[in-house]
Amino acid sequence: MPTTKTLREGSARKRAAILTAARELFLADGFDRSSVDAIAARAEVSKRTVYDYFGDKQTLLQAVVDAVGQQMITTVRRTLDDTVTNLTEAAELEDALVMFSMRIATDMLGSTEYATLQRLVRAESRNLPHQGYNSMADTPDEALAERFAALAEARLLEVPDPRLAADQFIALTFGVALDRLGSANAVEDPRVRPLVVEGVRTFLRAYRTR
Repeated sequence: MPTTKTLREGSARKRAAILTAARELFLADGFDRSSVDAIAARAEVSKRTVYDYFGDKQTLLQAVVDAVGQQMITTVRRTLDDTVTNLTEAAELEDALVMFSMRIATDMLGSTEYATLQRLVRAESRNLPHQGYNSMADTPDEALAERFAALAEARLLEVPDPRLAADQFIALTFGVALDRLGSANAVEDPRVRPLVVEGVRTFLRAYRTR
């Protein structure tokens, strides 16, 4: 008789298989032309199982977008851990924040997952009740705000409102690149780095502890 753990693991595998199949078909054929029957066949589950897990195709599309978004949030948190943790000197901030930003501009904004999210959101916006990160409790700016709050506690930054500081940091770095170049993907465009560096310096002029 299957144990509860075995049933949970089987359930997680089926859910992941459905999400993968749906993502592949939505990208290849579009939302309208991708049938639940085709998704179920590719995932090697029954049509009933797809409906049991997700309810309807529109909810499944949102789940695909959310899953890709969550992968990117994981990348942001991991990159913050690698670059902006255990800083002890204000002089280290510029290099750490530039390194973080450039890692995001390559590992995330240059990733297949990011391209997938952008393609799905652009192509299927009319079928998405929420777009991008709007349906998630955890977002990249929240992760960045948490790290800025920690830097403020360490007296390396003066940050009265960590979430506002995170929004401004993103605007000064990736936002400027998007506005100026149409992309913040540093893999494809070497002009991203100088904009990011200047954005970090502008941010620190406002928020570095005096």
